[in-house]
Amino acid sequence: MDRLIRLEPSNTVAIEIEPGQKCSGSISLRNVMHTMPVAFRIQPLNKTRYTVVPHSGIILPLTTLTLEITYQLSPNYSLPYRYPHCDDSFILQSVVAPGAGVKNPTSTYDSVPNDWFINKKKQVYSDSGIKIMFVGSMVLSSLVAKGCMDEIREVLEKSVPNSRAADSVDSEGNSLLHLAVAQSRPDLVQLLLEFEPDIEATNRTGSSPLEAASASGEELIVELLLAHKASPERSEFSTWGPIHLATGNGHVQVLRHLLLKGANPNSLTKDGNTALHLAVEEKRRDCARLLLANAARSDIRNTSDGDTPLHTASALGDEQMVKLLLHKGANKDIRNKQRKTAYDLAAENGHTNLFDVLKLADKLCTAARKGELRMILKLLENGASIHGRDQNGWTALHRASFKGRIDVTRMLIEKGVDVNAKDEDGYTALHCAVESGQVDVIELLVKRGADVEAKTNKGVTAVQIAESLNYTGIIRILVQGGAAKDGVSQLKSKQNSVAFGKGISSREMDTCVVKKNQNHSRRVRRSSFDHYAPLAVV
Repeated sequence: MDRLIRLEPSNTVAIEIEPGQKCSGSISLRNVMHTMPVAFRIQPLNKTRYTVVPHSGIILPLTTLTLEITYQLSPNYSLPYRYPHCDDSFILQSVVAPGAGVKNPTSTYDSVPNDWFINKKKQVYSDSGIKIMFVGSMVLSSLVAKGCMDEIREVLEKSVPNSRAADSVDSEGNSLLHLAVAQSRPDLVQLLLEFEPDIEATNRTGSSPLEAASASGEELIVELLLAHKASPERSEFSTWGPIHLATGNGHVQVLRHLLLKGANPNSLTKDGNTALHLAVEEKRRDCARLLLANAARSDIRNTSDGDTPLHTASALGDEQMVKLLLHKGANKDIRNKQRKTAYDLAAENGHTNLFDVLKLADKLCTAARKGELRMILKLLENGASIHGRDQNGWTALHRASFKGRIDVTRMLIEKGVDVNAKDEDGYTALHCAVESGQVDVIELLVKRGADVEAKTNKGVTAVQIAESLNYTGIIRILVQGGAAKDGVSQLKSKQNSVAFGKGISSREMDTCVVKKNQNHSRRVRRSSFDHYAPLAVV
């Protein structure tokens, strides 16, 4: 820098480029002389591109004069050919001007003759150290889109104070954070966050940066934004919120971060769906499990047609999703605005396999328990599986056998039911019939191939159940059907002999046993057999 004038705060002029606005920057010239005024003149080498006001004048001793340098933006508002730095330069001339500027310290060019700067008798100082740097939203948007870290930091630091440069947007309305998210650049996001941009700024579609990051599955960026207090809820003009976007696109880890930061799992999209609705619709089971584990409600109806997530899963025929929702307590009886249940939608779309998955096997089991043959046939015709199970894991055959519905039992066997199907505790229909003393059903089951040696999960056979209840006649039927005699005690053999010696038929004996146990609970608690020890062979 020359001896007469110092450039402040530096020799770089930051010119802010904004479409449709005056593009200008400023620089201050300070007279470093203690006693003498200084005349100056500044000339751009490219006069068609720049104008300087004032371009000449007088600066009193130890005072400062600020100049405005204006850049002529092209008619199509295109960026300069090179940015943020360019090769354009200026010539700054200065000369001591004794007695000048006393009355007007900021005199115009007209008051500073040109010959002052070409007079060989005067010492004219010349300097070309002034540099141009372009800043502003157009420049920043372009640099962020290119991922130029160093230049971005420099432009942000050189931008005019209070200009909120970090809140710049591009021509499409995207903020710098949006552009960094689109570039999948968490390092850029972290850099921008240092300059405190508006973290909730939305683009023209109404999406916030967090919503954009959630939709793209940018886990690290989502963490950064949440750490800087970005709201995990749907922004005012957005259609979907962060958790909806993460769920709909299957980004489980992003969804987990959002939920940990307090996102409401039951918040609605603009069109009235929860994230669970979207998880079901897109068959995102991992997301659905995570939402349900974080208090997502499965009974919320959407605002369009009143469907719950179970309605949606059923309409799609997604058996695994239906099972998951039911396991988490979804109500299968809720009706939508058309008064249809989840199964109604499943049936309409040809997914009759969901009859039993939707726990509608309860109806089949209820009909079997009551002995309602016509209802059973109707349910089977409408898609019920003959192997369907109720909430306790019982098939219709279990229920019919326990209640002694011989006609229902026969019909179910003829329809192909598995006579050896076990419930959750390992009980077959034969175990159930023996437990409740249903002789006719036991005889039918044994004749139709029931496994008389089948054991429950605790290792209990039908013979052992009969023996513990003193069902002597039933024991005989089971033994005749192939059951091992190891579980039959000598005492009961003697009782059998006495009974038959008196001329009592086996059926009468069983009837007596059943009558004897009329006051017995309709279903003996299975815990009474859980610790049953087989009787010793006599």
